[in-house]
Amino acid sequence: MFVNIEPNSFLFNLAIAIILCTVIGLERELKRKPLGLKTCLVIGIMSCLLTFVSIAGAENYAAAHSKPMDPLRLAAQIVSGIGFLGAGVILRRNNDMISGLTTAAMIWGAGGIGIACGAGFWLEAIVATALLLISVELLPFIVKFIGPRALREKEIKVKITVNSEDKLTVVLKELKKQQMKARKVRVKDLRDTDFQQMELLLLVDEKIYTTDIYYALKKMQYVIGVELESR
Repeated sequence: MFVNIEPNSFLFNLAIAIILCTVIGLERELKRKPLGLKTCLVIGIMSCLLTFVSIAGAENYAAAHSKPMDPLRLAAQIVSGIGFLGAGVILRRNNDMISGLTTAAMIWGAGGIGIACGAGFWLEAIVATALLLISVELLPFIVKFIGPRALREKEIKVKITVNSEDKLTVVLKELKKQQMKARKVRVKDLRDTDFQQMELLLLVDEKIYTTDIYYALKKMQYVIGVELESR
């Protein structure tokens, strides 16, 4: 039995979808993101299949009943279904940090690539995949060097404990001298002690090691305790 693998045949389009979604899945795997290779392949394969079935089914229905039917009616529901998967990988951590947005967008992108391949637009899908990877991998790297300095800074969540009530401002001034920008400052008293604790986000150059920041904070006058978390 002859298997049709000519351009724009179902198997050809499916093969292109598998290759492109494998590339996207590997990119996410290398970054240890929730969207893995298997998930990306399932999305791409099923999107391609449902799109092809939607188009072929509409053509067969129109030929049998002489009534027009939207060829992408079934494929249009794929986008809604992918939205639930995307929402599942968006996480809120530490009460003020959201992660997984890029991965959710990549899920949506994998579905779009599968739809394009299923509809026979495999060349457009290849171009879109290339631009997608460039946008995620290459452009941010370039923008960090040609863009403003703020793009080359990283956030560090810090808790600083001081042994005197009126020295918090002194600590903030010292942070500024050492080119550490303080954001979202929160101050509270520690129970059963005369100490105070200050929680804040520090913006520092991404080239500085987190451990160096820890040692610099520990050396500050009036500081008796430091806890930090790199993002």
